[in-house]
Amino acid sequence: MTTRSSLPASIKLSLVAIAFVALVFLSGLLLRGARIDLTANRLYTLSQGTEHILANNSEPIRLRLFSSDQAMRDLPGLRTYAQRVRELLEEIAAKSHGRITLEVVDPLPYSDAEDRAAGYGLQALPIGAGGESVYFGLAGSNAHGLQSVAPFFDPAKEIFLEYDIAKLVTSLSSQHKPVVAVLSSLQNGPSFDPASGQVKDGWTIDSELARLYELRRLQPNPASIGDDVDLLVLIHPKDLSDETQYAIDQFVLRGGRLLAFVDPLAESDPGAQNPPRVAPGGELTPGVSSALDRLFKAWGVAYDPHKIVRDVGYAMQFQSDPRAQAVSNPTIIGLNRDAMNQNDTVSAQLDALNFSSAGAIELAPRSPMTLEPLARSSTDADLVATDRVRLQSDPKQLAEGFHATGKSYVLAGRLTGKPASAFPERSDAKHLASARESVSIILAADTDLLTDRMWVSAQDFFGRKLLNAFAKNGDFVANAVDNLVGTPDLIAVRTRPGFNRPFTRVEELKRRADQRLRGKEDELQSQLKLMEGKLAELQPDKSDKNAKPLGARQSAEIRDFQQQRQRVRTELRDVRLQLDASIHRLGTRLKLIDILGVPLLLTIAAFAAAWWRRRPQRHAI
Repeated sequence: MTTRSSLPASIKLSLVAIAFVALVFLSGLLLRGARIDLTANRLYTLSQGTEHILANNSEPIRLRLFSSDQAMRDLPGLRTYAQRVRELLEEIAAKSHGRITLEVVDPLPYSDAEDRAAGYGLQALPIGAGGESVYFGLAGSNAHGLQSVAPFFDPAKEIFLEYDIAKLVTSLSSQHKPVVAVLSSLQNGPSFDPASGQVKDGWTIDSELARLYELRRLQPNPASIGDDVDLLVLIHPKDLSDETQYAIDQFVLRGGRLLAFVDPLAESDPGAQNPPRVAPGGELTPGVSSALDRLFKAWGVAYDPHKIVRDVGYAMQFQSDPRAQAVSNPTIIGLNRDAMNQNDTVSAQLDALNFSSAGAIELAPRSPMTLEPLARSSTDADLVATDRVRLQSDPKQLAEGFHATGKSYVLAGRLTGKPASAFPERSDAKHLASARESVSIILAADTDLLTDRMWVSAQDFFGRKLLNAFAKNGDFVANAVDNLVGTPDLIAVRTRPGFNRPFTRVEELKRRADQRLRGKEDELQSQLKLMEGKLAELQPDKSDKNAKPLGARQSAEIRDFQQQRQRVRTELRDVRLQLDASIHRLGTRLKLIDILGVPLLLTIAAFAAAWWRRRPQRHAI
């Protein structure tokens, strides 16, 4: 037996509305901060490294996102990306336990907000012909007055968005500049020139590091590396004592980060300035190579200082005489974007990196480390003896006997892992037998890439030094240092998929059509060349007054050529129309699914639920 409710329909609807509002209110209280990321690439889920950075940060940080919302109204792509950046910053602020606050500012033209954005050093992107600019950057500050900025969020670098923001937060989590210790056997810093009686500038890279970090220059063969050193930079570690290598070993094992530049032929070495001599043992002297023998053996790094990479594929060309032909030098390598790891924050977005007489890095069998290449040669490369390169300066001679191995040699790479000590015989009180956590090492088999001649030219302009970078060597070193001085959590924040997802079906249709078009275009070009050759033979020379006019046969061939050209052009137009029609049909199907398909499924589900509720039921009497 069933009973019917005696409540009027209006009261039922009111109760339902009240219950709905109460449910929304309670869910807002009970589920505050709860989020579900349903995107395919987990775009709104922070990486573990970023969450650790936020959890360990004790400094109150204020972030100001300057986003020219009004100026972006005609830039839908940038406007969409700006929303993506804002949502990620909101997620970071929500996960910071109240220690990070976010303020979004629209710097309208001629406003105080625009002056603040310019005062922070944010980059203004000019758009249009009216002089309007777009600001799209982030400025952060902490309670101690320390500031850090991301001048402009470039959509092309979207895969590094989370890393850039995490790096900014990390830089504001401390009150002091990171300490970078440099141990070098080359004269890379400022020095006194006895000939001129003046101070000689050091390398541009050295001055940049001194400007951004607390640079500490170590004396030769130090017996220890300070515990307050965030990063140790080795430049041409030549003939290091066992005591110094042990200090480096323990520094790395206890968590210190290392950036090392070794070289089979350091052209800036004082010994390389004069022709070498042959020692009684047959080797060339003085030695100009460097390595970390005991450390490399413990780390499982295979590096031969007696071998230099020759790369015909990336060989740079030089022209000593303007009247002479340019000559390629296979030992001086100019890498492009394709030769660099675009998934690592150190090497990504770099499109030019120059090496000179560089060595090769690889892992030995059963190495405890993992090697991630950052820069590598082409497969059109081989190895040549270092002594031969020292004795032969002619590029043509250096290219003799070249035989491509088909192997791509690693010129710079990132080492990670948990190695054991290179000095197992030591038993000091603080001796570490192995690494407690994964170590962070970036290794490059060339020191010449640091010198100005490989990447930057300087000019004196009324007492000021103007720099013109023709390669990205400086950016590579700056990225490496910037990455390594960060916390281990920051190093763990790697690239992630972008927000924009391509229409793969549409791209496939375009690719297939392009292949068909390319075949037709090749056919047309071959026919054009053939007919132009015939026309050149058939048509009389206009400068020749005695030339005979075209006959009926020649005129017919010309008309036939014109008809063939028109036919191929028609076929090309038909293929393009077919491409557009295929894409249009695909778009129509997607619209039908979105507009009609989903509502239809919901309607069917609703009718099924209603039928299930109203189906005849048997009741026990």
